[in-house]
Amino acid sequence: MRRIIPSVMLSATLLLASPFALAVNINKADAAAIAEELKGVGKTKAEAIVKERQKNGPFKNGEDLAARVKGIGPATVAKNKDRLQF
Repeated sequence: MRRIIPSVMLSATLLLASPFALAVNINKADAAAIAEELKGVGKTKAEAIVKERQKNGPFKNGEDLAARVKGIGPATVAKNKDRLQF
């Protein structure tokens, strides 16, 4: 029993410390959150996303995002499919 408790505690700690991606609502998030949560999207692209959203309204889906924002293509959308919310 004494060996089991430390093992369980270590496993729980490692599980909780594991990095995991949070989904980001591309139509509500600020540039900092977008840059932090999306792979391949830095500050400049994130600011372009916010600027396009403010100018022309919310994005409908990943295809719409890729079509409207220079530097965001189908590959970027695909690698972030589990992180994007609309």
